[in-house]
Amino acid sequence: MRPVPILMYHSISARPSAATAALSVRPEAFADQMALLRDRGFTPMTLTGLLRGAAPAERAVVITFDDGYADFHQEALPVLDRLGFPATLFVTTGWLADAGREAAGRPLDRMLTWTQTREAAEHGVEIGGHGHSHAQLDQLSGGALLDELTRNRTLLEDRLGVPVRTMAYPYGYSSARVRRAVRQAGYASACAVADQVAGDGHDSLALPRLTVRATTSLDRFEDIVAGTAAFRVNHALTKGYAIVRRSRYALRRMLRDV
Repeated sequence: MRPVPILMYHSISARPSAATAALSVRPEAFADQMALLRDRGFTPMTLTGLLRGAAPAERAVVITFDDGYADFHQEALPVLDRLGFPATLFVTTGWLADAGREAAGRPLDRMLTWTQTREAAEHGVEIGGHGHSHAQLDQLSGGALLDELTRNRTLLEDRLGVPVRTMAYPYGYSSARVRRAVRQAGYASACAVADQVAGDGHDSLALPRLTVRATTSLDRFEDIVAGTAAFRVNHALTKGYAIVRRSRYALRRMLRDV
């Protein structure tokens, strides 16, 4: 696979909650970014389509959204639909507005409903998993980890009637142990963060993405998709924090076993 930028969005809103503000993109900025992809000759693909080798164009790009905020249906989907752009939406099932008895975790803003999620799938959006309660997967024990992953995928497939073959790690955190559980739960691919362009050298269960933030200017966005933006500091911090998290998990296990 030639290098392909996998973009990571969260909320698309002019009035995001305080919890999502840093990673929220204003609707007009998002529309400009999508127009730039069109004007520069990029070909958006779903994540699974890319990995299955569905004849990716020389300028392929993958557009992903995490969590499942209500503004995806209101703000992002009409833009994607108008341009004919596919995308991949990673949904936290326990956060959905009408999760009912399956509700779990604490949503950070207004969330999609099951009906809106189904409509997104009907409009060419690939639906992926994002955990059931948005837990930090690398801090869960084996049984809880597998339940978090399996429940998420099973609910999505049962309620939407579509196959769910990809997922994204909540907070971007994973480990070799988590990736084994992801494979066991039936996922064929998974996205991290890492702020790198994806390429042949990357594990299909740890695909890096490029973060689009509230502060991302259009010039910066063009540098990101062109692969010329410098993310070295963010990447180094991500790698360093992963080591800290593995140490925390090992310490908790040791104390539990004493």
